[in-house]
Amino acid sequence: MVIGGPRVHDDTIHLADYDEAWPRQYAEEAARLRAALGPAAVGVEHVGSTSVPGLAAKQVIDIVVVVADSSNEASYVPAFEAAGYVLRIREPAWFEHRLFKGPGVAVNVHVFSAGCPEIAQMTAFRDHLRTHPADRELYERTKRELAARRWHYVENYANAKSDVVADIMERAMPRS
Repeated sequence: MVIGGPRVHDDTIHLADYDEAWPRQYAEEAARLRAALGPAAVGVEHVGSTSVPGLAAKQVIDIVVVVADSSNEASYVPAFEAAGYVLRIREPAWFEHRLFKGPGVAVNVHVFSAGCPEIAQMTAFRDHLRTHPADRELYERTKRELAARRWHYVENYANAKSDVVADIMERAMPRS
């Protein structure tokens, strides 16, 4: 559930060429998150397109923060809020996912519970794109084609990429 309702975009999506500053921005944000959460942060990972060298992306740093139990908001939300982060999305039906927007740099902080399979999916996708140029190019081409369209909600753009993401995931996490 989007807190405050979904935000209307009603425009195309701006993709920027890869920026060498993104890893530094991630590192600074990760340090701020670790300092705010202390031992409650079981893990912190840079995910999404800004984590893949050479890949065009929306200029938003995506970070996964792993906590013991993301449904136990009392154990971590106050620390996020004290550090200036704002809870924007609560999705109990999807791995108890929470999404925070950060202060300063454009950032999406995704919070999941330790052991959540979505963490492995996100990091496998990132790692695969980092090491497989053909799939990175396929993904970027798809993103650019879709980004040129007008989208009422940014989430619709994200959902439109799902077929190519699933195709790449088949190669990133082959079934045994």
